[in-house]
Amino acid sequence: MIPARFAPVLFGLILSGLMSLIVSGLSTFRALGLVDHFPLIWAGNWAVSWATAFPTVLVVAPITRRIVAKLVG
Repeated sequence: MIPARFAPVLFGLILSGLMSLIVSGLSTFRALGLVDHFPLIWAGNWAVSWATAFPTVLVVAPITRRIVAKLVG
């Protein structure tokens, strides 16, 4: 079991992975259509997207939390 102190990082890892998977798949489909080797191309695009998305989420999430707290509180 992963210690609870890693929950924010794990959340960011999973969230960025799923979001980048969906967005890169949609972008790849819109750019190329259902071409041969689509899953392989998508996987390559996803890897680059996730490598960008994960550190971005770790940096942006605390800023977003502060903005939301000011908007609702």
